[in-house]
Amino acid sequence: MAFASLTIVNLLPNIAPSSVQGRQSVSQFRYTTVTAVVIANMIGTGVFTSLGFQLLDIRSGFVLLMLWAVGGLIALCGAMTYAELGAAMPRSGGEYNFLTRIYHPSVGFVSGWVSATVGFAGPTALAAMTFAAYATSSLSADAHPWLLKAMACALIIVLTLVHASTRRNSGGLQVIFTVLKVGVIVVFCAAALCLVDIPQPVQFLPGGEDMPLLTSGAFAVSLIYVSYAYTGWNAATYLSGELENPQRTLPWILLGGTLVVMVLYLALNYVFLRVAPMDAMSGQVEVGYVAATAAFGEAGGRFAGLVLSLLLISTVSAMTVAGPRVLQVIGQDFRILKFLARTNPDGVPSTAIFFQSALAILFILTSSFQAVLVFSGFILALNSFATVLGVFVLRRRQPDLPRPYRTFAYPITPLIYLALTAWTLVYVLLERPVEAWSGLGVIAAGLVLYAVFSVRRAAD
Repeated sequence: MAFASLTIVNLLPNIAPSSVQGRQSVSQFRYTTVTAVVIANMIGTGVFTSLGFQLLDIRSGFVLLMLWAVGGLIALCGAMTYAELGAAMPRSGGEYNFLTRIYHPSVGFVSGWVSATVGFAGPTALAAMTFAAYATSSLSADAHPWLLKAMACALIIVLTLVHASTRRNSGGLQVIFTVLKVGVIVVFCAAALCLVDIPQPVQFLPGGEDMPLLTSGAFAVSLIYVSYAYTGWNAATYLSGELENPQRTLPWILLGGTLVVMVLYLALNYVFLRVAPMDAMSGQVEVGYVAATAAFGEAGGRFAGLVLSLLLISTVSAMTVAGPRVLQVIGQDFRILKFLARTNPDGVPSTAIFFQSALAILFILTSSFQAVLVFSGFILALNSFATVLGVFVLRRRQPDLPRPYRTFAYPITPLIYLALTAWTLVYVLLERPVEAWSGLGVIAAGLVLYAVFSVRRAAD
């Protein structure tokens, strides 16, 4: 059957960038829009929830801030490496595009499979669930679990309809919400520090008991939460085929967006620890609401919590923009999945957007929050690990490939990323084996699907 057969577009390294770009719509995203996508992808679920889980094992202000500094270093090293890959291979699809061309189509397919099933649908679900948790906590102390799920699903549905319409609507909405998000965070941090009655006696300078914590399993597992919070620094690579002059602008988008978010994350967590008791935040999802209540009182806390919930709209929005571009590219390369490549008259991959949103709603209806957080963080870190490693492979195999941008401080930068990420992954395997092996199971399922598709292709 023709439809069931698998046809893989030639994705080997000799593909010409112009041939790829020629398939793109004339309408393109601007520098500001894609930078907004990068920032909004990162600032969301992780920074507004992770501290509560970190406090279960770590009670040092210095070590907690070091978590966010190390996480930022990892993201910066990854961004500088991805900038080289994205400028050299400017096609939408992110890791799917990179791994296909660097290693083999099977590796790229598995990466795309991970992005489709976990990479964006899971975080989109988590961001929507966090939005609902903050909103209901601000409006009412008690909320039925099904009300939370209904609010989260409704948010995804509304944003899906917007982003499946036109690039103008999609990009305009994203920039507005991202600017508001950054502005509100800055105002929140300043107001909380000024208005809190009694700052918490937290020590942010290193002490003798802090040093062993920096190399402990608790630090490594907590780092997976932080790495998840930074997930999104690579979002621009999913849109590079729809970006104006990607070879020149992509590196600055990746680096600039990551630096902005790193500063905001350190500021937010400093404020959380400074204004709210650790015991009150420990194990809580809505740490921002707890901190706001401690700083502004009950009424002020409810208002601030509601505002913070609105910030998460841009996170869900950004993931709804970026993720479907991976599915679209997979649909272009695999005939059996070509329905994912369908676009509307404005060139927007509306079918892929609807598909990803449906998966996100399925996560909301069936999964617990913390399990999805660790599971998603582990598998996304593994995916990016393989991609950063690819910069070494590509330089060896294709030393003459045009590289408009070269990784700063190569090879130190990617080696830092690989070492810290590998350390985190090993500890997650040891201390959270259920989530880790579940992630490896998703990868194995992707390999099985690729093998099945290949057999059907050969049979046809």
